[in-house]
Amino acid sequence: MKKLTLDIDDITDDFFTDTRLLGIVVSAKNYRFCWQVNNTLGYNFRLDADIEIELRKKGRKYFFPVYHYHEPPGFLHQYIYHNHYEGEFLLPEFRHIDFLWLMKGEFVEEEQCQQVIQSLKNITGVQLVVELTNEQIKNKGNLVL
Repeated sequence: MKKLTLDIDDITDDFFTDTRLLGIVVSAKNYRFCWQVNNTLGYNFRLDADIEIELRKKGRKYFFPVYHYHEPPGFLHQYIYHNHYEGEFLLPEFRHIDFLWLMKGEFVEEEQCQQVIQSLKNITGVQLVVELTNEQIKNKGNLVL
């Protein structure tokens, strides 16, 4: 019998089609940061336990909360991932990044992305906001929902 294998690279490439990813350095806890984003920028991010990321490393389970926002009727979904949990990182190549903001579902224009970056920089405690390219991310599969 022929054995079938799942091609994770194709799934990952498909997931990252038409996405924008921001890395955010901020001193606030995840719930506090999302509260600031919601109140300052007018979003409605909510913790979504159904899409929490679980990684198994060193015989342990690590859970990375994901906040989700979708404003109908469009197709744009936005996610905020917490990049660290108990000393482990969702994207180990970006240990200095606290949160990852993923925009997915429709093409996000450069102007709109820059507007989000500038708005985030105005939030108290935010030290750095940088756009991350797909080529920079080694562990893209960790972000696939």
